[in-house]
Amino acid sequence: MQEIVSDSEAMTLALGARLAGMLPSGSVVALVGDLGCGKTVLARGIARGLGIAEAVTSPTFTVAQEYRRPNGEYLYHLDMYRITDENAALAFGIDEFLFQPNAITLVEWPEQIAGLLARPSLRTIRFRHLDENRRSITFENWPAID
Repeated sequence: MQEIVSDSEAMTLALGARLAGMLPSGSVVALVGDLGCGKTVLARGIARGLGIAEAVTSPTFTVAQEYRRPNGEYLYHLDMYRITDENAALAFGIDEFLFQPNAITLVEWPEQIAGLLARPSLRTIRFRHLDENRRSITFENWPAID
């Protein structure tokens, strides 16, 4: 495990852009943390690092956002906050967004669908508020991050 402390939104965006280069297609990344801790900011940074220029917003109400990357592959951004359990997620078709060979998938509130994500390849990023501006960001199942 590795921990990075981000002291600003700009730093979290830049970190996301760096992480994008470490994510092969087929990757699923669980983003774990309380409301307002930086999950969507990091997702926006990853999108920028993948060459996605359109606005990246929280998919809390839409559950899934789909972005086409310049290479023709996809970035899926899922938010399971309003999903009650794995059966509800399956009814919504969430399984079609997971572990796709032509996509990278980011999942906010992954604990709601933990059974669907149970694979050794799952990468996890945990966010924790340290104070108003600083966040602890911990990486599980990742190579070293410079």
